[in-house]
Amino acid sequence: MGAQTSLQPDRKDVTSALDAIRRMVRTLRTSATDIERSTGLSAAQTFVLQLLADAPAESMNDLAARTLTDQSSVSVVVSRLEAKGLVARGQSPSDARRTRVTITDAGRARLAGRPVTVQARLIRALDKLPPDALTALGEHLTQLTALMGAAHEPPSLLFEEDDPSSST
Repeated sequence: MGAQTSLQPDRKDVTSALDAIRRMVRTLRTSATDIERSTGLSAAQTFVLQLLADAPAESMNDLAARTLTDQSSVSVVVSRLEAKGLVARGQSPSDARRTRVTITDAGRARLAGRPVTVQARLIRALDKLPPDALTALGEHLTQLTALMGAAHEPPSLLFEEDDPSSST
């Protein structure tokens, strides 16, 4: 009784989904590697630096919102960029309780002529999806993540080391 039931996915559908995931992962990986080679920074650091080149962040929460991640993840990246002299932190002119983050001249020089990061490309692509499709994609990816046993993994910036002591 090797007949496939209607509850099991068609193997062609599984193959199609896996092929799409493989293409996405390959694009993410190769783009991140290209950015790292050209800037000497992780793709996450380059992404944050590019956002700061567009406009300073009036707070860490502002920058977290712009990166579509949480404040703790972006704070680690900013600390690494600050240690390299590529960003500077200072008091926000609008609210003394906030920390303003700006790109330095060295940070701008590091970005000169660099391609758009894979994170920016992915966000642009997601923004182009119809709202219903984006909602469904988010729900399906969340379900897939849970089925893989990774539902409790913390979401962080793409291509940034989890270890804050990392040199990247």
